[in-house]
Order: sequence, then structure tokens, then C-alpha cells
Amino acid sequence: MKIVAVGLNYRDHAREVEMELPERPLLFAKWPNAVIGDGDAIVVPPGVERVDYEAELAAVIGATVKGVSVENALEAVAGYACLNDVSARALQFADGQWTRGKSLDTFCPIGPVVPREEVGDPQSLRVRCRVNGETMQDGSTADMIFSVAQLVAFISEWITLEPGDVIATGTPPGVAMGRPDGRYLAPGDTVEVEIERVGVLANPVAAGVS
Repeated sequence: MKIVAVGLNYRDHAREVEMELPERPLLFAKWPNAVIGDGDAIVVPPGVERVDYEAELAAVIGATVKGVSVENALEAVAGYACLNDVSARALQFADGQWTRGKSLDTFCPIGPVVPREEVGDPQSLRVRCRVNGETMQDGSTADMIFSVAQLVAFISEWITLEPGDVIATGTPPGVAMGRPDGRYLAPGDTVEVEIERVGVLANPVAAGVS
């Protein structure tokens, strides 16, 4: 299982964090140890600061593909899921690359998975994130810079995609690091990702122990 994540794939999100729009998909990895399911706890290790939420549509790959065209790319998608690209911002930006800050244990909640045919057009879905019931993100996949089909085609040009692989397609605006109130996650919070025609992913936030 590979988790290929895409950064800065919504125009308004790039603007809110004051980064330039990418000319091509910006890829990074989240490791499988980060994966948890609905209801499982996001565990914040001691000393880790500025833990952020990122509501994302995940495309779950169902076929082995290499160099697939944009026109045929969605045929490789088995289904879609809600995904929370939890990010330790202090680690992410201290490193200059993003993998460590986004791959801590439990930092990739995902689920439920809904078959592609039931979801329909992946570029017409409302994406929301709530923390303790308060809406923090409310966007649409129509605002993606690169569509799901374009992402599958681009990634498969360089990396063979296999059944069970996951593509995290980016997040809309409203993340804590882009908000004036800087509302980061803390132990005791509950964070929900809701995507139209896909479902709701809910996870409590807990403190880790030394």
C-alpha cells in the first residue's frame, strides 16, 4: 500500500498559506503506519506542536496502472474515501520537506470507502471539516487545480499504481495554519471530515505518552 499525497491542489488553500500555485502536482508520501480508521484516535506525541487537520478526497486505486492517460485514468479508481491529512506543522516546515511531519503514527485517518460508481463525478463534491462540531473547512472538489483524473495520470507516469494504493488529492481552505485564530488540534477534540456522496470520517484526538 502506498499513500501518495498531493499538496496545494486547491487555489484558495495555496493563497491562504501564501504559497505559489504549483505548475505540476506537488507529491509527497504518507507512510502506512499513519493509517487509522473511523473512530480511532489521532495520537499527538509529546512535544509535537501545531497539529493541523486537512479534509481530503481520497482515490483508492483498484488496478495496476503505469502511464495511463487522463481519459482512462478514472477506470483505475475503485472507490473514494474521506481522508484527514493530519500534519504536524512545526515538523513539516522545520524539515524543508513534508514526509516526517505528515507521517507520524495515526496521522492518516481514512474511511469509509465508497465504490466509484456510487460517487459519480469526483469533481463535484462538497468537502467539509469540523472540529468539535464547528465547521473549519467548506469547499468543493470543483476548485482543484489538478483533477482526480489528471492526478492519477501524472502519478502513474512516474510511479506504478497498484490495487490498494491511495491518492490524497489535496485540501480546501480553512486549515488552522491559514486561519487568523490558529485553531490547531488538541487532545480532547473530535475532528470530522465529511464528503458529499462519500460519508463522514470522525476521529478523537488524544495525547501520546512518553
